Amino acid sequence: MIAPISLLAELLQALPQLRAQIYFKSSMTALSHAMEDLVLAGSDGEPLVIASFQRERFYRQEAHRYRRIAERSSQVYVLAAPETDFKNSSECHENIAFDPSDGLSQEWHLVVLGEHYSTCLICHEKILQPPQEENRGLRGMDQARRFEGIWTFDREVSSKAAALLLERIVKYRPELTEKVDRARATYNLVKVPKTKRKSVNSKTALPDKKGTQESKVPIPKLSDVFAERLVTYLQAGQHKLLKAYASIAAQERKERLVNLITTAMRQSLNPHEIIEIAVQELGSALSACRCLIYRCKTTDAQVNIDREFLRAGVSSLLGETWYLQENPVFNYAVERQQSVYILDTAEHPLTSSNEELRAIVQRWQIVSWLMVPVLYQGRILGMVELHQSRSTLPWEEDELALVEAIATQLGAALIQAETYAHLEELNQQLEALDRTRSNLIAITGHELRTPLSTIQVCLESLSSEPDMPAEIRQIMLETALGDAERMRKLVQDFLTLSYLESGQVAWNLESLTLQECVDLALSSVKARSFDRTLPEIITEVSAQLPLVKADGEWLVEVLSKLLDNACKFTNSQGTVTVRACCNGCGMVEVLVADTGRGIEPNSLKVVFDRFYQEEGALRRSAGGTGLGLAICKQIVAGWGGKIWADSAGKDKGSEFHFTIPIV
Repeated sequence: MIAPISLLAELLQALPQLRAQIYFKSSMTALSHAMEDLVLAGSDGEPLVIASFQRERFYRQEAHRYRRIAERSSQVYVLAAPETDFKNSSECHENIAFDPSDGLSQEWHLVVLGEHYSTCLICHEKILQPPQEENRGLRGMDQARRFEGIWTFDREVSSKAAALLLERIVKYRPELTEKVDRARATYNLVKVPKTKRKSVNSKTALPDKKGTQESKVPIPKLSDVFAERLVTYLQAGQHKLLKAYASIAAQERKERLVNLITTAMRQSLNPHEIIEIAVQELGSALSACRCLIYRCKTTDAQVNIDREFLRAGVSSLLGETWYLQENPVFNYAVERQQSVYILDTAEHPLTSSNEELRAIVQRWQIVSWLMVPVLYQGRILGMVELHQSRSTLPWEEDELALVEAIATQLGAALIQAETYAHLEELNQQLEALDRTRSNLIAITGHELRTPLSTIQVCLESLSSEPDMPAEIRQIMLETALGDAERMRKLVQDFLTLSYLESGQVAWNLESLTLQECVDLALSSVKARSFDRTLPEIITEVSAQLPLVKADGEWLVEVLSKLLDNACKFTNSQGTVTVRACCNGCGMVEVLVADTGRGIEPNSLKVVFDRFYQEEGALRRSAGGTGLGLAICKQIVAGWGGKIWADSAGKDKGSEFHFTIPIV
């Protein structure tokens, strides 16, 4: 069943005077279509048509044409190697499914035999060898596939090719023998001696279907008809080529602009510089009258226009406020997260049905309006707008695709800039953490080593001096106990802050009377300061204040630490004031003020940082770890309040404010 050699080789053996030529697939397609059109013209009865496709997929591209050809003739045979559902059948024409390993799978044939004309195309594909590196790219291009073969009007050659193909058909479908024999008889497909070969210009009459001769029937001039058909296909091919060139040029322009934006991204992490390059290049490339690119979020009500491309004679929007939520075009683009192109603002329902938008369109002379959102993973980062102030040709699909590509690049650029800003912030946090580490080492070295040394000296003295007077013994014991308590408070502050920062605190929120919590805090401060004179403490907390919602134990802790801090930095002749009032926002604002040494203005934002000490870790005039205010900040944030500090400067006192929710 499988032929050992190709049909082209058999034909060249039978007719040695033939010489094969090289054809590209694009040329063969044009030739095949011209040959098929001769049949579809229907000027020559029922011609014999034999088409051999390499694979079923190639036949599928031409199946509609062969169904039409089958309506013109009952002698139509289509051969192909099956890939899906191609099989032997006789529905509209004769389908012959040959074995994929047959030499026909490497060949492309089309034979047409009519009473007054004949033509054939017999080709074998030339498979490029792997060593031909320069041709490897061409192998992937369908139109660049090469074939070696013969194309002719010669009736003898066409008849011989038809006879060879009919032999293949009978081998695969023996049931068609009778029909094939009729075709052989009708078209005189017998072996013709070389001396009796007839050329296409011969005026010898052909036998009709009944075997008689009609010498009076004129042979049409096929070269003119065929040339007309072929030129039509070549012109169509040229038109496609021009479109391809235009597409390549558009793609090149798109890639140039995208590369420009990408280069800008690599050279600068400043989003303003990137947007400036994009707005100028994009507006120029699309010949827009105005191009705007601005950053915005979905919820923004308005933006200030700070980047613009502008043509001469067009009003500038720089510095203008561009309202977003009142703009249906903006809302449409944001809701669908896709571009909106309005060719004529006077006719489009989004712009013509809104009075405010009509006024904007008229004021800024916007005839055509393109709005493309700048997106990153579904998040709106900004918007690209292009305006035309006069009627022009609409932007093509490739131009719209270019704007969308630039918007995509801008999205990546803005995210990159945000990431860089976050890295900068993270670096600052790491620097702060490093300072914290240094402070921790200094503070723990000072706050732990000093009391430990004192305790050690006291205990060694007590141990080595059994006859020490009772008064001195008592002093040493009290000193050791005091420093031990100092160490305990330091460790306790460390543990408290770590516990609060872990986020694992179970807040026991309850309704409390603020006056009661202030009294408890004052008692605690006075009990711890029995050995020193405190400044005057004034409380101005009205009993008429509403109940507050907080954790009572932690609220007392905040008040105690703020009062203790105020007393520590205020001399005994000064005053400390505790005041509370409603701030009108559902909160009670508590103030702890003192007349002490105050805080420098540049330190107000960092006084709540861990281990902060205004004087430095090793030269403080007052003890402490610098953790008290950091603990207060964590506690107040736990019940949803805020805490901040105010001071007029050095030696002008300090004020610490915090808020508590009202029940």
